[in-house]
Amino acid sequence: MTTAFDDKAMDRRRFLFALFGGGAAVALGAVTAARLMGRKGGNAMAAAAPLVTAPPQILQLECFADEDGRDLGVCDVRKIVLTDAEWQQRLSPAAFNVLRRAGTEMAFSGPHEKPNHKGMYRCAGCDTALFNANTQFDSGTGWPSFWQPIAKRNVIESRDSSFGMERTAVSCAGCDGHLGHVFDDGPPPTGLRYCMNSVAMRFVAFAS
Repeated sequence: MTTAFDDKAMDRRRFLFALFGGGAAVALGAVTAARLMGRKGGNAMAAAAPLVTAPPQILQLECFADEDGRDLGVCDVRKIVLTDAEWQQRLSPAAFNVLRRAGTEMAFSGPHEKPNHKGMYRCAGCDTALFNANTQFDSGTGWPSFWQPIAKRNVIESRDSSFGMERTAVSCAGCDGHLGHVFDDGPPPTGLRYCMNSVAMRFVAFAS
């Protein structure tokens, strides 16, 4: 004979089983799904997620006309950021070693060690205007030397402690390519010597 007390106890057991048993089933299902995902495609969620890329960095650099070196004022220029493989496709091995590996070409090995014509020098990596030939002088060092850059904002100067020396490295603002170093033993009016690597630059002769 079943009593009301027995019916209530049975209902309570059924409720507890449904509550905890169902929760366990959900938990077990989640664990199983996670294990299956790990075996069949642990990167499935990562692959499905949208690829987030940083927006291009826009620089304000001084721009100059190729035909006569006329200052065109400050322009918005997209900073060039490439992989090593992409730089190697764009640059000669010698230019890659200097611009991307901060190497140094042999003295007197480059084509720009002495000023010859009116024109300007642009970065071999990104075409940023770097130096006007009218600021170039023969330093006797075997590397192209200038007493000032074509625009201060177009180059970056940073401390260089390599090889046990304290120097000031000079890089292109447009692509962070290493150009050379600047020293304080140059001629007037600045007293500076921007000692650059020929392969890091290309010369553009003025038409007039």
